[in-house]
Amino acid sequence: MSNADDRPRADRIPIPGSLFASLPAEVSIYEVGPRDGLQNEATILSVERKVELIEGLVDAGIKRIEMTSFVNPRWIPALADHMEVAARVRRRPGVAYSALVPNMRGLDSASRAGMEEVAVFMAASQTHNRKNINKTTEEALATYREVIAEARARGMRVRGYVSCVYGCPYEGAVPVEQVIQVAGGLLEMGVYEISLGDTIGVGTPRQVEHVFRSLLEAGLTMEQLAVHFHDTRGTALANITVALQFGARTIDSAIGGLGGCPYAPGASGNVATEDVVYMLSGMGVGTGVDIDRLVAISARLSGYLARELPSKYLKAHLGHCARIGRSV
Repeated sequence: MSNADDRPRADRIPIPGSLFASLPAEVSIYEVGPRDGLQNEATILSVERKVELIEGLVDAGIKRIEMTSFVNPRWIPALADHMEVAARVRRRPGVAYSALVPNMRGLDSASRAGMEEVAVFMAASQTHNRKNINKTTEEALATYREVIAEARARGMRVRGYVSCVYGCPYEGAVPVEQVIQVAGGLLEMGVYEISLGDTIGVGTPRQVEHVFRSLLEAGLTMEQLAVHFHDTRGTALANITVALQFGARTIDSAIGGLGGCPYAPGASGNVATEDVVYMLSGMGVGTGVDIDRLVAISARLSGYLARELPSKYLKAHLGHCARIGRSV
């Protein structure tokens, strides 16, 4: 028989401090569904339904939203109506509306459409840049230097996306030094925020820790960084939780979990906005977003697209409504 003194005792077990001591009181949700979400859908929504989606998300409390992409329609046919959408959306005070631009031509279109914020995008991976924008990393940075300077001269704020931060569909692992090079280069050109994208959804919490520690050690600040996780392998919410501990205060997400990159084979959707809002609410972190309105939009959008959306909160909500005989 073992001696009682040999048994583990509570006072001998090291107990960590609070795992959530660094949680913020509130975060900003940056909604990318109307652009990043719809760009790869087989069903192309009408202008009317896109406007309904954007205005509904704003009504639900979204304060930052990416409406469309001013790209050549041959590249992304689903967003060929960008001028009409931008013209018809009623702009609300206090809401930041943004759109993606790939070059000076896209910037000119965004400017004519009255956009006050634009975003530029490139990857931390050489191969993904060649596949996606037909440029090397160095060529892309040179192109964006001109685009960013001109946008700022026109009074626009510029956001930057760095994709393939945690892995590339063509190259596999991406050295964090390449992430630092691209993110740092864009910040030097004048972008106000870098969204770090897990384009193919391979990131894990320890990778997130490594990336953020490396970026901070390189001199970047959390005020300059946002997170953009795809939920391909179910790790997006865990990754967001780690990022919050480092001070992340902006989270990209897409209504219903829409999304997928046309140049990243196998990439599934972004983390769902309603899943993020539900988790943060349960952790005492405010978003200013009404989850009941979100899930109603998501359910309606599922019908418009004629497919089941990956949002876990939506599935749970629909199941609950079916059990109690209530409509969504």
